[in-house]
Formats: sequence, C-alpha cells, structure tokens
Amino acid sequence: MLFMARMDVTFPPHLTPEQVADFQAREKEYSGGLQRSGKMAGIWRIVGEYANHSLFDVESNDELHEILSGFPMYPYMKIKVTPLAKHPNSIR
Repeated sequence: MLFMARMDVTFPPHLTPEQVADFQAREKEYSGGLQRSGKMAGIWRIVGEYANHSLFDVESNDELHEILSGFPMYPYMKIKVTPLAKHPNSIR
C-alpha cells in the first residue's frame, strides 16, 4: 500500500536549540532506517517550510500509523496522509 504523508513540524518555543538539535539527529537516524528498509520510499522537502512530503510503502494502515507515531518529532507534527493508487497512464 502506498501513502503520501505531508508532515509539518512546529516546535514549542520552550525547547532549547540543543533539544531541537537532538530531535533532528534522532529524526535523521529513524528516517534513514525507514529508507534503507524500503518502508519510506522517498522524502522531499517543501521549499520555504519546515515540512516534507514522504512516500511510504507499507502493508497496512496500522503499520503506517506505527511508523508515523515512531518519529521522534511526532508530538510536534501535523500529519496529513493521502492513500495512493496506480494511475492508469503510468508507464512504470
């Protein structure tokens, strides 16, 4: 099952720069593992925003929820998930 997720991050103002840097490092490690496993098929930054579009290839809605809620920044994310289906004009 393919899903596109838009993830917008908003850190609360009480976090220190060191705490934010720690979240960013843990996020990079977590997403790297997902990319290496093929569960995260791609990630793209949204220009000018602290947000991304990510493509997930998972077995179920429950697996996607588990993956998304495992992101270290999850408590500070607004996530919009879009299920995807193959387009009839796709050549791949």
